Amino acid sequence: MSEIAFYHLTKFSLEQALPKLLEKTLQVGKRAHVQVANDDKAEKLTDTLWTYQAESWLPHGAKKDGHPEKQPIWISPEAVNENGASFLFLTDGTDNPELASFERCFVVFDGRSDMAVQKARSQWKTFKEDGHDLTYWQQTDTGGWEKKA
Repeated sequence: MSEIAFYHLTKFSLEQALPKLLEKTLQVGKRAHVQVANDDKAEKLTDTLWTYQAESWLPHGAKKDGHPEKQPIWISPEAVNENGASFLFLTDGTDNPELASFERCFVVFDGRSDMAVQKARSQWKTFKEDGHDLTYWQQTDTGGWEKKA
């Protein structure tokens, strides 16, 4: 079973919070598959990762870049693990039927959206029933994370 961490965004947007989580992913030598709602969201997130911080660089790609196997971070609406990632990031309420094949999964959801919170609650219940190890992290005022469950 996969280790699944729910990351509840309360202060910052996905585009502000995700780069730090992806930096940590690369620091521990892992590859990431970031699953988004659609191709437009993938392109927006790709642009964000190029520009979010002047002194930082996160190697990543999406469909228009091609060669997913060469990308340490792959951003896609597809559930297919095209870059051989061991970490899965589910955003925009997405689901992945291959979740158990990933070492870790991060469900990142916007706490300012009732729909996103309801979806995360539904995912929590399903993943718990499936026997996954779950943790819940809430964003702090400084943009860090505090473990709540």
